[in-house]
Amino acid sequence: MTTVYLIVLGVMSLAGLLTLVRLFQGPDALDRIAALDVFIVLIIGATAVYVAFYRDGSNIPLLVAFALLAFVGSATAARLAERREWHR
Repeated sequence: MTTVYLIVLGVMSLAGLLTLVRLFQGPDALDRIAALDVFIVLIIGATAVYVAFYRDGSNIPLLVAFALLAFVGSATAARLAERREWHR
């Protein structure tokens, strides 16, 4: 099972690097917001892999807090983007 966890973390690390590239090179603000949202989801996934590997449930509240933060951030960004398009 250790091999599976290492493969998953490797793939998630690669996805994180590609997400950071999109975050820094995004042509507009919505691309950067989407990349930041994906990066938060990757952090949640990596923490879930840690919880599964070490069988330590003490980080589950951290997962819930990050998920709530990602949801509120995405909803707020979508609302601001909608307002911005409405004013044009």
